[in-house]
Amino acid sequence: MLNFKHNKMKRIGLTSILLLLINTFAWACPVCERQQPKLLRGIIHGAGPEHQWDYIIIIAVAIITIATLFFSVKWLIKPGEKSDKHIKRMVLDQDEYEGY
Repeated sequence: MLNFKHNKMKRIGLTSILLLLINTFAWACPVCERQQPKLLRGIIHGAGPEHQWDYIIIIAVAIITIATLFFSVKWLIKPGEKSDKHIKRMVLDQDEYEGY
C-alpha cells in the first residue's frame, strides 16, 4: 500500500512539473504576439496563418484530434468486445491457445 501511495505522489509531482513547463513555454513571446491576428494573439508562436485555408486546416485537425482522444478514452474504459474468439483472448488466455 505504501508503494502505491509513493507512486501516486510521484506521478502527481511529475505531472505538476510538466504542466508548469508546458504553461511557461506555450505562450507566445512579445515579438510573435505582434505578428498574430487578434484571434490568436498571445497563444501561438510564429508568423501565424497566412490564408483562410490555414484556419480550416487547423479546425479540421483539431476536430480529428478531439474525436480520436474521445474514442480512445471511451474504448479504453469500456472496450465492448464480448466474443470468446476475439484476438485479445490469445493474450489473456495463453494456456488455451498454446497450440496455435
